[in-house]
Formats: sequence, structure tokens, C-alpha cells
Amino acid sequence: MIYLTRRERFNAAHRMYREDWDDRRNMDFYGKCSNPNWHGHNYELFVTVKGEPDPETGILINLKEVSTIIRERITVKLDHKNINLEVPFMKGKIASTENLVRAIWKELDPDFSALGIHLHAVKIKESENNFIEYFGE
Repeated sequence: MIYLTRRERFNAAHRMYREDWDDRRNMDFYGKCSNPNWHGHNYELFVTVKGEPDPETGILINLKEVSTIIRERITVKLDHKNINLEVPFMKGKIASTENLVRAIWKELDPDFSALGIHLHAVKIKESENNFIEYFGE
């Protein structure tokens, strides 16, 4: 089994908050991540697919195709956007990285599945010290 990982980057703003809580309760729970004026990150996105290389080509999937799928389905929709306000696949969700990584998986999985490629993991590095990984349900 081969595991192939592609890294892409995007910059985005967000605010972590629950609409049914007032600003004070949100700040008490989420801290500075609940700043009403938003805050941003320089995210790194790692998408890992798995499978067996094609015996004819020697590759699992063309990396250009992986990059194109990620860019069209994810980074174009997220880069320099407000996750809370401008990203359709995050509508109605708290803009946590935990929710973002799951939403990205749901966006990517059908495209890779259609190519016969298995999505193995989606990892988002939010900061130098924090990252979230998701391996599907």
C-alpha cells in the first residue's frame, strides 16, 4: 500500500463562537479565538491518499491531478476568505479546525473515490504548534 501526501496552503480568517451564547460566554470558552473582529491563520493542508500504483505507469495518481482537485474543491473556496461568512461547506458550523478538517474530507472524498483512489487522511496545520488530523468516519 502506497500513501501519497500533497501539501497546499491557504490563508483565512474565522471566529470561533456559538450564536446562542453571548460574547462574554464565547470569550470565556473560546478565548481570543472568539474575537468579534475575527482572527486569521496561515494554514497548511495535507491530503493523503492511498492505494496501489498502476503497474503500467508506476504511480498511484498524478500529483497534478491531486493538486487540481484540492485547489478547485478547497483552497479556491478558502484562501483569503472568512470561513464563517464566505465558505459554503462551512455554513452552519462552528469554524473550528476540527469542523473544518471534517468538512474538507467530505468535499474531497467523492472526487478521489470517483478516480478509484482512497482518501486516507486530511491534516490541517493551523499554527506552528497546532494541527488536526482526520481519517474519516
